[in-house]
Amino acid sequence: MNDNHQSYQPKTNLGMAIDPIHVGTGATGLGRVDNAIVRDPVTRVPKIPGSSLAGVSRTYAAMAKGRFPNCAGLGQTGRGGSIGHCGKPSCPICVVFGFARGNAGGFAGLAAFSDAHVLLFPVASREGPVWITCPMAIRALKHEIDGVKDNAVYRAGSSQHLNLGWILLPVKSFDALDNIGNLMPILQNHNLPDYVRERFAVVSDKLFSHVVNTNLEVRTSVAIDPQTGAAEEGALFTYEALPRTTVLTWDVTCRNPSHFKVGAETVTAVTTPTDVYEIVATAHPYLEHLGIGGMSTRGMGRLRVLGASSTGAESAGTTAKGAS
Repeated sequence: MNDNHQSYQPKTNLGMAIDPIHVGTGATGLGRVDNAIVRDPVTRVPKIPGSSLAGVSRTYAAMAKGRFPNCAGLGQTGRGGSIGHCGKPSCPICVVFGFARGNAGGFAGLAAFSDAHVLLFPVASREGPVWITCPMAIRALKHEIDGVKDNAVYRAGSSQHLNLGWILLPVKSFDALDNIGNLMPILQNHNLPDYVRERFAVVSDKLFSHVVNTNLEVRTSVAIDPQTGAAEEGALFTYEALPRTTVLTWDVTCRNPSHFKVGAETVTAVTTPTDVYEIVATAHPYLEHLGIGGMSTRGMGRLRVLGASSTGAESAGTTAKGAS
């Protein structure tokens, strides 16, 4: 299908944490840890906000395109000496990620990022690591599985019981689930490693949240007094993170540049939704090496983008031929 006839094109991305990832809430409180990570307010499952993905993707794409730091910055002229975003229709960073011009207005950008949700979560078991998921998480791949019951774990294997961290559950076969076989090609098409596909299991939506939240990585840090070389009094704090090899999924919806103008000028930096995504994808190698979130100087944050695919929803963004 010709990109020029699409209003938008959604791309579903899969990524794997190659370090623990900490995207904090920006506040401390009473609880298990001092610095908690962002969670979905309904399911309480940790996530990476779309604003975090968009922000680092903009910065890294600007690095890749040689437009750093101006078009990767805050955008407002005069703030901290910045000259602001260039705002030119020929700038791939400004048109793909948007720009601000204060009272003079701006441009929303052609790439929209969803939150990144946990698709597969690694948990220690007596049989080694197992990556768990649930029907709610799988829906992010536009796929449904049915037949999952509470208080059981579904997997390929012959054991009668399996521990997922602290909880021991009876094991049921994948054969008890509907549409589970159709999930395998989807995961393979997103370049999910074989060692994960061969060791994943399914639990109910209710159990998924409990297992995830009780198996997060928790670390302790402390400031060192330079005079004594020992821990500084009162500087001890703890923080949590998504563990290494967590698999996340998020959508990037790419709008058709031909439907938008920058001021009164036609967008020239990109011409199709595919072009928009290619600008976003220039940030992916930087995500793998420079990371996302906080604590990056403490061995956290690197995220490897495994692959992306268009979804069936893209047909809904098709306009009639000749439409403007």
